[in-house]
Amino acid sequence: MNRIRREQDSDCDVLGIGFGPSNLALAIAIEEHNGLTTGNDELRTGFLEKQPGFGWHRGMLIDDATMQVSFLKDLVTMRDPTSRYSFLCFLKERDRLVDFLNQKTLFPLRIEFHDYFAWIAERLSHLVDYAHEVVGVEPVFDGDDVRWFDVLSRVGGPRGKLVTRRTRNLCVATGMTPRIPAGAEINDRIWHNRDLLPGVAGWSGRPPARVVVLGAGQSAAETVAYLHREFPTAEVVSVFAKYGYTPADDSPFANRVFDPEAVDLYYRSPPEVKNSLMGYHRSTNYSAVDMDLIESLYRTQYRERVQGRQRLRFLNVSRLREVTSYDDGLRVTVEHLPTGERTTLEADLLVYATGYQQADPAALLGKVGKLCLRDEDNELRVRRDHRVETVDHVSAGIYVQGSTEHTHGITSTLLSHTAVRVGEILDSLLAHRKEAQRGNAPHEPAQREDAHRRGVPRDEEGSLTGTAPH
Repeated sequence: MNRIRREQDSDCDVLGIGFGPSNLALAIAIEEHNGLTTGNDELRTGFLEKQPGFGWHRGMLIDDATMQVSFLKDLVTMRDPTSRYSFLCFLKERDRLVDFLNQKTLFPLRIEFHDYFAWIAERLSHLVDYAHEVVGVEPVFDGDDVRWFDVLSRVGGPRGKLVTRRTRNLCVATGMTPRIPAGAEINDRIWHNRDLLPGVAGWSGRPPARVVVLGAGQSAAETVAYLHREFPTAEVVSVFAKYGYTPADDSPFANRVFDPEAVDLYYRSPPEVKNSLMGYHRSTNYSAVDMDLIESLYRTQYRERVQGRQRLRFLNVSRLREVTSYDDGLRVTVEHLPTGERTTLEADLLVYATGYQQADPAALLGKVGKLCLRDEDNELRVRRDHRVETVDHVSAGIYVQGSTEHTHGITSTLLSHTAVRVGEILDSLLAHRKEAQRGNAPHEPAQREDAHRRGVPRDEEGSLTGTAPH
């Protein structure tokens, strides 16, 4: 086992796990807070990111794909329109502000918004350690109270060293995980669409004859259009269970579901109302496609029919029933649901554009995850301020971003509420610290023997990794 190394100067008030847009926005909020205060009022913070550098859905940065959210819902503007970390400040620094405004659009290119995120990440690079994969979190006792967490991260791959950092609060924002059909195989011919661009690049010089895409949402439609363009001799077959793509509902009244006030309303609603609200407004985000893209794909298909060479095919009201890999390709069986008729397609590639699912943050927390409370559906109990409810003897805080749709609604996983959410988390962090300062003085650090009896682990040299800091 590699030695666990404790970095004494890395103790912090809040440690973020993940450095995607959500925790990037939190880093901005804390940095701006620290810039307006001094001394003990500052929050010592850090972030751990398992990627070697900043990246946000790099595999889907199609050159002409645009954002589905206004640039005004960047990482700061809804919280502080005067922030120097806004998308408009980024454009000004890049000398593109006037050119962008002349487009008369609210929706930037996705690659440009990625550049905006990367611009911020570079400015805040002193706060993050890249290539650090969090492998566990240990409770740290002060008397009977869990007052800190020790976060273990691995550096340098599976056999790399383990580094421990101590923090009073965690903020988990590790993003969503790709949704793959149960039992599905992933290999060099079968991908999730998150790997679209590198996957296509790997087929440069040997164009496929047929590609099958499963899915009916925005990313699926974008994948179909991109593959049809990039492989001009290939047949692209889109398979989905609907009769056709569902247009995204971006009407003004429906968009109010993304307002900050809508989170309060959703959070206070009884379970049956929450279920109704999600059902009513799923088409604002899930399995929904921009109307312009729907019309473009339909025109392409019709034009090819007129010309007598149809490369773009849609197998609607259908599902994949079987996929068999062999040396030179794939055999994909598709069932037409109304009739039960099955069609076998010989294909070179299969892309699962089947979306993403929320990860359970407690799974990452190890022993600390067992201290988190759950509701009757086994979901984490999360307060309005995004702080996870824990057992009584835990005073250290756990905040989550992106895994609270069951409590906070549809904006949980979207950029729309990110700037406001991190402001709420910052306010909560400061409020809890003030409450702790008003309370009794902290207990003396637990004796080593007591801590060991509670099951707090020792490192290889015999020193405790879970006692209170000196």
